[in-house]
Amino acid sequence: MPENNYDLIIIGTGAAGLAASIYASRYKINHLVIGQKTGGLAAWSHMIENYPGTLTITGQDLMNKFMEHAKHYGAPVIESQVLEVKKENDLFKVTLPDNKIFWAKALVLALGTERKKLGVPGEQEFWGRGVTYCATCDAPLYKNRTVAVVGGGDSALTAALLLASYAQKVYLIHRRDQFAGQEMWQHKVAENSKIVSIFSTNILEIKGDKVVKELILDRPYENSTSLPVNGVFIEIGSTPSIYLTKQLNIDLDDHQYIKVDNNNQTNLEGVFAAGDVTNQNHLKQILTAASQGAVAAYSAYKFLFKK
Repeated sequence: MPENNYDLIIIGTGAAGLAASIYASRYKINHLVIGQKTGGLAAWSHMIENYPGTLTITGQDLMNKFMEHAKHYGAPVIESQVLEVKKENDLFKVTLPDNKIFWAKALVLALGTERKKLGVPGEQEFWGRGVTYCATCDAPLYKNRTVAVVGGGDSALTAALLLASYAQKVYLIHRRDQFAGQEMWQHKVAENSKIVSIFSTNILEIKGDKVVKELILDRPYENSTSLPVNGVFIEIGSTPSIYLTKQLNIDLDDHQYIKVDNNNQTNLEGVFAAGDVTNQNHLKQILTAASQGAVAAYSAYKFLFKK
């Protein structure tokens, strides 16, 4: 038997991966958890008010509780990217960047999603110098400044509300003529005097010198296509993280989400997937990701029991 051998390896430390670990521990499955950042994108959420049993909590605090719960049962957690996954005979070989290798009889892929980029000139150049994708991380840096938030969903609306507690003015720029986020957040945005909503507008370019100074818009706002800002927060959604799926020839749907059945089984025997990376988690909420993680762990347990 190879060294560093486990019955199950869970890749991902977001809500789905950590819930899978909790359930795997309760099923007495010898398993390992590997992930780059505790909580995934959920940890970036400024405020969560729809997780049952918790009236109000930050995303980071909630995900820290997930991690504390998972570690309570003793499962080892490694903070690392996974470089490669291969199937060799009846085992899965998982390689980390330091060439450390682990083996497992089954996998749960809880890979989550990655932030979408605007894809405009200046975005990459000014990343970390006024361009950011995390209001929770960077909002305090913009106290009494002028900033812009790009997007129209829940993440954009809540980011604007958080920034309004620090910044002097927040422009909320959306390409459509109305927001797509929950009505509750829309109402709070409309009530906040620091937030200015700009609809039916796109950003063509992000400009500055050492840091961001202005946004170039595709239509005038107050008679100018130049909007002076000190920072821009990009909140336009996410795409599934699928770099490992190609190595395993995992089936994806037309939108590049992992195809799973009702048991969270992929097309490859012994490989399960859970959370926002799957084609079944349409709601894309912490609650639904965690529930898929629990189902994936149970399905892995049944698979391993048969083995």
